[in-house]
Amino acid sequence: MVKWAGAVLGFIFFRYPGALLGFILGSLFDGASSNKSSSINSAFKTRKEVSPGDFELNLLSLASIVIKADGHVNQTELIYVRQYFVSSYGKDHANAIFKTFNEVIKKREVSAQRICFYLSQRTRYPSRLQIIHFLFGIANADGVVSEAEAREIELMSGFLRIGRHDFESIKAMFFKSADNAYKILEIDKSASNAEVKKAFRNMAKKYHPDKVQHLGDAYVKGAEEKFRTVQKAYEQIQKERGM
Repeated sequence: MVKWAGAVLGFIFFRYPGALLGFILGSLFDGASSNKSSSINSAFKTRKEVSPGDFELNLLSLASIVIKADGHVNQTELIYVRQYFVSSYGKDHANAIFKTFNEVIKKREVSAQRICFYLSQRTRYPSRLQIIHFLFGIANADGVVSEAEAREIELMSGFLRIGRHDFESIKAMFFKSADNAYKILEIDKSASNAEVKKAFRNMAKKYHPDKVQHLGDAYVKGAEEKFRTVQKAYEQIQKERGM
């Protein structure tokens, strides 16, 4: 401690009066350092996190924006959202949630930017990746993701501070294209075999279901779906290249 070091130095130079003065000054320094450390620890402990109820409500609000993106409310997409919440929270809780959802759907103005900013400050990055995957799942419930829906989800992705490569990777899971396997692994077709293997390992870690286990069963299942899609993309590239 600084107070004892001050006492020793004070004694060496000024004997007992110096020791006393050094102890007092050192104690003041220790107190200031302790308060600073306490303030830092307190800041981390009181860091705001989204409550389950707030998370559900905000997720439903984003879902309502995607559902209404192409100008009408699609019943297939509504059913998808309902099944997702039943799977995650059980039938009784899902019914209670959907009473609120029906009100949200009827509202004309829901700010995606405000909601996404709120969530980006209070959720982990893997959780936000799962939100984007969930929103694409809604859009694809009727068999096709419209341009309007994809545009809305892309905007939300930006507001949620999702990396561009991560967004394109998730988007590629819902679109058929010649190079979508490479997009899913976030690499170019010109990547070497070693780079393909490395990309697969990285993506497998990023989308491991354990990263969203705290969100509930439905989100774990969503992560497992992404995990399997990454595996299929890798296997497709392996087959094409004879790896």
